[in-house]
Amino acid sequence: MLGVGIVGALSACSSAPSAAPPEPTAAPSLTTSPTASSSSAARVDWAQLRRHVQGTLARPGDPTYDTVRRLQNPRYDDQRPLGVLSVATADDVATGVRFAQDHDLPVALRSGGHSYPGWSGGGRPRALVIDCRPLDDVRLDGTTATVGAGASLAHVYGEVGRRGRAIAGGSCPTVGFSGLTLGGGVGVLTRALGLTCDAVRSMRVVTADGTLRTASDDKEPDLFWALRGGGGGHLGVVTSFDVETSVAPTLSTIYLAWPFSAAREVIEAWQQWAPGADDRLWSTLKALGGESHRGEPTLLLSGTWTGPASAFEGRLAGLLDHVPAPTSRVPHTRGYLDAMRAFAGSGAREAFAATSHVMYAPLDAAGIGDLLDRVHLAQDSGLKEAGISIDALGGRVRDLQPGDTAFVHREALATVQYTATFPPGSARDADAYVHGFRDAMLPHWGDHAYVNYADRTITDYRAAYFGDNADRLGRVRTTYDPEHFFTQPQGF
Repeated sequence: MLGVGIVGALSACSSAPSAAPPEPTAAPSLTTSPTASSSSAARVDWAQLRRHVQGTLARPGDPTYDTVRRLQNPRYDDQRPLGVLSVATADDVATGVRFAQDHDLPVALRSGGHSYPGWSGGGRPRALVIDCRPLDDVRLDGTTATVGAGASLAHVYGEVGRRGRAIAGGSCPTVGFSGLTLGGGVGVLTRALGLTCDAVRSMRVVTADGTLRTASDDKEPDLFWALRGGGGGHLGVVTSFDVETSVAPTLSTIYLAWPFSAAREVIEAWQQWAPGADDRLWSTLKALGGESHRGEPTLLLSGTWTGPASAFEGRLAGLLDHVPAPTSRVPHTRGYLDAMRAFAGSGAREAFAATSHVMYAPLDAAGIGDLLDRVHLAQDSGLKEAGISIDALGGRVRDLQPGDTAFVHREALATVQYTATFPPGSARDADAYVHGFRDAMLPHWGDHAYVNYADRTITDYRAAYFGDNADRLGRVRTTYDPEHFFTQPQGF
């Protein structure tokens, strides 16, 4: 869970249909009236939906319901949606959208189930979940991969990696490709290859009118622009992506650790070095405390280099020449697929709270002091592990301008995650910790945040997530969802 670019993922659905119908196509209405007058699920003819889809519908009391309703974060295990439609095709998605409209039902969209605030759970308010996880096909034609919206990152990397190709993305293996990509997509190859959304050439998406469209630079260009960085859940249900892959690189990685007494020097040096380092070098700096770090918090760096292995040491000198010697140093050189598997970890479910910042300026001495104070607070918090991860941007992210896609943070130095894992029970202390950490850093980093690490407590979220792109996103929303059928919070 604490991996890079994870949870990427707001839960926008998307995946590849088995056969693309002529476009645009609209699913037929399943009722004789345009909308149902009652929102009561008890009066909905759920059997009608079952008859018209190839996938499966799980309702409360069905044998599979308690399995398919789960999100990746156990803190949301109490969410009980009206039903979970596990779609088998893009037509199923369109049918589900039309059925929900005909019966005046809210919908929740899911690709991997990693939504930080639990919005893909369909429990608050109770909704029909359109679950795109079965849309997990990954096909490679030359250098272009067609990726289903629900394909997990582990599956995507496995399919393209065994063909000698690569896609830049996050490290959490169970994240859905759609959620990651629609918010931008950051990870260990971001600086070398760009954001995940930068490699997308087209998408198939079911919009609020039940129409299956292709969005690209040439077709529905405003929709295509908005879906690359605007986050999922607001404009439609993406079913598949066509993505330009890259030659799979050999990755040199290194894991470094310092005593926490060196944190002030390391943070100062890292923030001056990492965002402007060679494009082929990505790194994340983590300061973590809690019960997993007895005695004192831990300071860690993970670095990834896609250039010649012999040159890696020289590129690290820009940092290591200016900080105390690490107490631990673990290097590896692996092929792309083996490296991504190593980053992935177990993907086990663990309860967590999280929020974010986007860093546009280095911290001064006071800012570093506030950061260190907050990490120290984790030691006696009762939390399993809590702290901060700072992931370098720069590099190929800056190949595009802030307005070229909906992802506005092209000029930022780093994305920041505040995270807290906790034992079974209430999330109150974990939420208080991550929000308190973010509040403490507001004077230093402002209110910028990353939409894939959504936080329901951010009030001016349009400015925080989208900056100057917010108004254009609003216009696209008016065009493609004028009645605001998609009701996920923090819309535009």
